[in-house]
Amino acid sequence: MKRFMTEKEDHITVGHLLNFRFLVRPRLVQEGLCCSHGALLLPHYADCNKIGYVVQGSCRVGMILPNSTEENVLLIKKGDAIPVPVGSVSWWFNGGDSDMVIVFLGETLKAQTPGSFTYFFMTGSLGMLKGFSTEFISRACNLSENEANKLVKSQTAALIVKLSNILDMPRQCKGSSDGLIFNLDNALADINVKNAGSLTTLTAAKLPMLTKLGLSASLVKLDANAMCSPMYTTDSEVQLTYIVKGSGKIQIVGINGERVLDTKVQAGQLFVVPKFFMAATIADAEGMEYCSVITSPQPVFGQLAGATSVWKASSPTILQASLDVTQEFAELFSSKMKDSTVLIPPHK
Repeated sequence: MKRFMTEKEDHITVGHLLNFRFLVRPRLVQEGLCCSHGALLLPHYADCNKIGYVVQGSCRVGMILPNSTEENVLLIKKGDAIPVPVGSVSWWFNGGDSDMVIVFLGETLKAQTPGSFTYFFMTGSLGMLKGFSTEFISRACNLSENEANKLVKSQTAALIVKLSNILDMPRQCKGSSDGLIFNLDNALADINVKNAGSLTTLTAAKLPMLTKLGLSASLVKLDANAMCSPMYTTDSEVQLTYIVKGSGKIQIVGINGERVLDTKVQAGQLFVVPKFFMAATIADAEGMEYCSVITSPQPVFGQLAGATSVWKASSPTILQASLDVTQEFAELFSSKMKDSTVLIPPHK
């Protein structure tokens, strides 16, 4: 498990897919999308549930959910988390003045190829339309042979196209984003500690759609030299984390108390916390911000330290015996836990 990855870019004309993937027992994977002004990612669907997090810029998204005949047009911006259910057809258009960058984190256990997102485009040189014969397309769409050929062969691009200013792209419909978008950047934090930072969670309680996806997300913002104390999932879930901004140190401890990861991470990198493993981070002088996706719509976390930790809940006698310390030290340790939090400011 002593691995972490940096993104590599595959450039595509007016935009590109960021081809960085991380595999843990073919379950969690991450990919990214970068689109310049006027770029349209063609309509497509994928083979797994995922959550997109907007790192930079803004864009319009058209999404047609499974078993729906209506298109939801959404405007997403920096800090937005957007669930993308498996099989939903979507397009992504950057009508803004700057590049748009979004990272997708999802579970691929039941994907076509576990450990990888597989996309199925509706049109273009790699599209599903192209795969069928003219006879099948003309009959299915009630078109003549010439019309069917035009439908299939007009779009020669593969993934992303540059649109002219002539086209009037769909606008966001009033109320269309209800239950489909949650801004982690501006939401009221679940935990906010002065000089330490904030922790904001996105679970099924806040966005019911996540129940069907089986996923949840969180955003941690650490101030300069602050710490997020050791935590673990108590319900056997896996966590994938992307560093959005800044840099810092990460330690992960697993089976038999082995430190399986001890390294520095920075913006654009990611790390995975396997189920039941404990992880803690300390930000550098510039601070650090990271977004995580967990394979549960309502995850439960345990803590190694702090007022809600197992040590604080344990009786003094158990502390003394299990730690092999004096009664005085056990009482001191317990009192320290009472005043400790998940997010810890730097030493004065």
